[in-house]
Amino acid sequence: MPEFPIIDSHVHLLNPKNLDYSWTRNAPSLNRQALPDDLMRAADPVRIDRFVFVEVDVDFPQHLEEAAWIEGLAHSDRRLAGMVAALPLERGKAVEVELDQLRRHKTLRAVRRLIQNQPDPEFCIRPDFIAGLKLLAPHDLAFDVCILHHQMPNAIKMVRQCPEVRFVLDHIGKPAIKAGIFDPWRQHLTELAALPNVHCKISGVATEADHRNWTREQLRPYIAHAIETFGFDRVMYGGDWHVLELAGTYPQWVEIVDWVVEGATAEEKRKLFRDNAVRFYRLDRPA
Repeated sequence: MPEFPIIDSHVHLLNPKNLDYSWTRNAPSLNRQALPDDLMRAADPVRIDRFVFVEVDVDFPQHLEEAAWIEGLAHSDRRLAGMVAALPLERGKAVEVELDQLRRHKTLRAVRRLIQNQPDPEFCIRPDFIAGLKLLAPHDLAFDVCILHHQMPNAIKMVRQCPEVRFVLDHIGKPAIKAGIFDPWRQHLTELAALPNVHCKISGVATEADHRNWTREQLRPYIAHAIETFGFDRVMYGGDWHVLELAGTYPQWVEIVDWVVEGATAEEKRKLFRDNAVRFYRLDRPA
């Protein structure tokens, strides 16, 4: 367990009384209120200093309502240090109107448009999507890349077309751990890590394994490869709460990551569990 308070780069908060999350029909246990105090209770005895909210695939067009709700929470809870808001980048330059609305929120640090559930394999490299992405850089906003392992080649193409945009790969690219597949995910991750404007979240790994029968030894090579490939300067811890509870507990996940990096220096651990999230998401920028 880290000996210092951590900063979680990937937390989901839900407000099902006012927002709709159709995807939870396939995971009804997740369709519940999830607020900062709930996170802290679930994390105990892990000490969370601050965290970044990541959009929860709320039904469109409620993404703007979700962002406004999060901004309101942040005003009363300083632990909520940054927001990754949903934005339909496939609308191209036309999405700038919505982007301007989001930019009114002082906690906005990045946007995300889920790629993992898109039936079009070239969704993220379509001209309009790329045009939408390129709107982010002038405002120093990053993009969270949420894909499945087989979508990695097109994600690499996407990043190469936007060298001025800062990217972070969610959940180490969702390798097929349950199926025991390591390649070609390994090669693709190495190729993505060669692009200097990409970071990687050490998050969402256990949920890619068998939810009831995984072991930490099974997860270790995937986590270790991501850290080795990106290096300690470009990885950040993410809890992926509350989704992670499909496969385990918050303290359990922290302990696994800490176990994998047990040979790291104190400075490297602080980069992973704190400093890189602050730097990437500009969390020290005045809100």
